[in-house]
Formats: sequence, C-alpha cells, structure tokens
Amino acid sequence: MNLANLAAHFEFLAPWMFAFLPLPWVIRLLLRPRVQQQNSLFAPSIVARLSPNLPAESLKEPTLPQFRIPLRFILLWGLLVIAAARPVWFLDSSPFNESGKEMILAVDLSGSMRRADMVLAGENVDRLTAVKNVVEAFIAERQGDRMGLVVFGSQAFLLSPLTYDLQTVQSLLNESQIGMAGNNTAIGDAIGLTLKHLRNKRQQHAVLILLTDGANTNGISPIEAASQAQKMPLKIYTIGVGRERPGRSSRTDMDIDTLTQIADMTGGRFFRANDTEQLQQIYQQIDQLEAVEHEVFSYRLRSELYPWPLGVALFLSLLFAWLQLRKIGG
Repeated sequence: MNLANLAAHFEFLAPWMFAFLPLPWVIRLLLRPRVQQQNSLFAPSIVARLSPNLPAESLKEPTLPQFRIPLRFILLWGLLVIAAARPVWFLDSSPFNESGKEMILAVDLSGSMRRADMVLAGENVDRLTAVKNVVEAFIAERQGDRMGLVVFGSQAFLLSPLTYDLQTVQSLLNESQIGMAGNNTAIGDAIGLTLKHLRNKRQQHAVLILLTDGANTNGISPIEAASQAQKMPLKIYTIGVGRERPGRSSRTDMDIDTLTQIADMTGGRFFRANDTEQLQQIYQQIDQLEAVEHEVFSYRLRSELYPWPLGVALFLSLLFAWLQLRKIGG
C-alpha cells in the first residue's frame, strides 16, 4: 500500500493531543529539584583516627540531577499520547461526495387552502391534501438531497432546516394543518425567512419551491423579497395551486402576475397546477434541476487503534517495574 492509500485510510481523530508531547520537559524545567542544604559534621578526633584510611582525593559536593528524562519514561509517555490522539483505520478510503440538490419547500397554510377543488384518486380533496400527497412522492425520491420546510399563512415559520432527514421533513408536512400559521397569505415573509435561514447556513446553491393558492395579503412585499433573493442568488420556483374561478375576483385569488415575476427575477419558473396530475408533472420538471455536488458527512466504518499503543504502554510499564524490583532485591 502506497503512502497515498495509507493516508486515506489512517487518521488521528484527536491530533491536538500531540501538543502535550513536550509536557514532561516543561514540568521538569519549571519544577527544578531543590538543593538540599547539609551542614558538615566536625569531629577532629574521629577524622584524625581515620585519616590514614581516607581516600587521598578531596570530597566532592553532590551534584544536581542532570536535566534529562530516562528513555523508558519518554517511550511510555509517547505511547500514551498516541493512544489519546485516537488513531483509527477507516474501512472505506474517503468520505464520499454525492450529487444532490438543496431544496426548501414553502407551503401555503392559509384558509383558502381548504377549498376542495383538487382531484385525487377520482375524489375532490382540499388543496393542502393534494399538495401533501404529491410532495410525499417527491420527497421519497430525494435520496442524497437536503430539504427544508417553511410554512406560511399570516406569518412564516421554519419547521425544518436543510437536512438529510427527509422522513422528518415529510412527517412535519403531514402534521401541518390549514390555519395553523394564520388565515392570511404572507408570501414575501416566506421568501424572507428562507433567505435568512440560507444566510445563516452560508448556503448559496439552494432552490425554493413555493406553493400557494392566493395573493400576498400580509407581511413584506413579495417583489422586494424576490429582489433580495436575486442578489443571493436564490432560484425560486412558484407553483399556483387550485382551479381558476372565472368571473369572480377577490383579494385571496391567485396573483399570477406576481408569482410569475418572482420566478422570472430569480431564474426560476412559474407553474399552474389545476389538479394533482399537473402538480406531479411540475415536480418531475423541477427534478431536472442542475444538481450541486456536496460532501455528505455520513458515518465511515472504522477500526479504533488506540488499544494497541495503550496495551504496549501497560506492558512496558509492568516490565520496567519488574526490572526495578529485581534490581533492588538483587
């Protein structure tokens, strides 16, 4: 195995522990041994009697221990630091990259979503039920993508940040109910909240899919929010849900011009979904978006190697202790 393959498989999970390698020398330098003061014993009569047997050379003052640490202690300390740095052997060579999309769904929960003018399995259902049904299949196919969820009515709320946990995103959407965010339609607030979340995440390649059945009746201007999205840039796909009601007009009717302008400003597209089949086709088109490659921080199978240096250090410490006891006893 060459060095490149070795580097791809071997790694220290806590390499900062090697900063403690010089610790014994630092302690030895700061805590120098104290010089012991000894008083000479004057006994002239004894010295006179023993002088013939005393060595000719003069007595020397004891010297301080040298500023060094025994090699066996250096070896033990090095093994302990290596174990603390947690060496591991990865069974796969490197973290894998996946080509995925960064998407945020913004779903209208205003009161007008109760209107049962969508067809699902041959029956009329309300607009939110139709959206949930189609989005469920869309989310199920998003393996490798990250998704977030924003709901809006009178206000906008971030129910889920960008995440790989698509099952949670689906569960949160299924639990969403009409009116839980208020009965008005704050399209601009939904875009603004999405921008705020993406800035916090420093994410610049996400796409917003905004589903609504009405016109903006609360919060900031959708065009103003779209101009901020254009600067990021954030591509917005707007989807108008529900059948047209010819001959009737009210402030809750769909503002097709504004939704189209939002999409055009940000490089997205506006879609009109009069029924569930059209909604499915729209999501198939969105699925053809250009993917953004990103690193997936998933768990890599690995084998912990720290027991080896730790075991060697334990064995050597027992061996050195046994040799020291034999030296004292012998």
